[in-house]
Parts: sequence; C-alpha cells; structure tokens
Amino acid sequence: MKPNSEQILNLYERLYAVHGPRHWWPTSGRGGRFEIICGAILTQNTQWKNAERSLENMRNSGYWSFPEVHEVEESALADVIRPSGYYNTKARKLKTFAAVVEEDHNGSLDALFDRSVPELRELLLGIWGIGEETADDIVLYAADLPTFVIDRYTTRLVDRLGWEVDGKGKYADYKRLFEDLLPADTPMFNEFHAVIDGHGATTCKSRSPACERCCLLDICPTGQERTRAN
Repeated sequence: MKPNSEQILNLYERLYAVHGPRHWWPTSGRGGRFEIICGAILTQNTQWKNAERSLENMRNSGYWSFPEVHEVEESALADVIRPSGYYNTKARKLKTFAAVVEEDHNGSLDALFDRSVPELRELLLGIWGIGEETADDIVLYAADLPTFVIDRYTTRLVDRLGWEVDGKGKYADYKRLFEDLLPADTPMFNEFHAVIDGHGATTCKSRSPACERCCLLDICPTGQERTRAN
C-alpha cells in the first residue's frame, strides 16, 4: 500500500501523542551548532551514548570549536573520541568538516548554511565522510532547514506498516515518501524524526517489538500478525 498525505500525518499525530515533544537534537546545551554537527558525525555506526561520551571528552580537552578541531593533531583528536568507535576515521571526518568551515567559509557556519536546501545538501555530501543521513541531520538540526532524515528506525517502521516505497528502497526513496507528501515544515520534520526514533527505541524494536502495546497496532499489518501468532 502506498500511503497518502493524510495517513502520514496520522502517523505523526499518533507518535507525537505518545512520544513527543522530544526537543531534539540531543545536546548538552553547551555547544550549539558545533555540538550538533560533531554529534551527527560521531554517532555514525554507534549508539548515541558513545557519541555523547566523545563529545564530553572533546569539551573537557578543549577541542570545542571548529578552529580548535582544525588546529589539533588528528591523532590527538582520535584519542579523545575513542568511545564513539572508528575513532581514527571519525577524527579525520571532523577535521575535514572543520577545514571546510574554517578555510572555505571564513570560520562562519552562517556562510556555510546560507544556501537553499538542495545546494547545502549537495555541498555537505561532497565533504569526505558525510553521508546522506549525516547531511540531513546537519541540514535539519544545525542549519534549521526543512529536510526529512531517514534512519534505520524510519525504514523499519515504514516496512512494518507495509507502505510501498518507490524505487529500490534506498535512502532517497524513503526520503521522497515523506517529502513528496508533506509540507516542507522544519519544526514538524524535526519532531517527526525524533518521535519515530523514540518509537523505534522503545516499542518498534528490531527484536522483540512490543506490538501488543503499540499505538499503531490497528494500522500495522506486521504488528497484527505478530499479536495473532502470540
């Protein structure tokens, strides 16, 4: 089944009623856009709690701005962000991003973000180490511009709802499903992604999902099948 706008808005309203508002992006409140961007890179292929530990280490070590990340030795930065895993690669990613800010945009995130969403997204995707999900995290949460973030929680939920996705089921195909049927609304996209993640973490888990207490059970064929089997 291919959903329509009403069904997608109904999904948002149900999830928001249970899980929202979530006041995302999760930050310490001490790093602003810098912390959001670094967190989006550090959380790649790991749990947020590990990225959070690395962010705290960066703050305590004095690497808490793009000029400082740009200047620090890569090996020293890697040692500080060990909790997030893949620390050598992620140190390089952080320094690459810092170089774009410091060298190409005179140290100004405002200058970096002063683009349309498609232009900014294309620029970010051209930075080494920035994939589609990370780019969308930065556009939505750091630049405060409307783009829909897709992650494993989103694809799992869409698949379990039995919603048809055009194309080959790649990131861009799931992204179009939401962006083609919703207004480009930054606050809503912010909360929508957050409540999907909240639902995926607490209810629609990869293993042992809690279908019997799910707020979507009446519209989810996967949940209905699982509860009948039990």
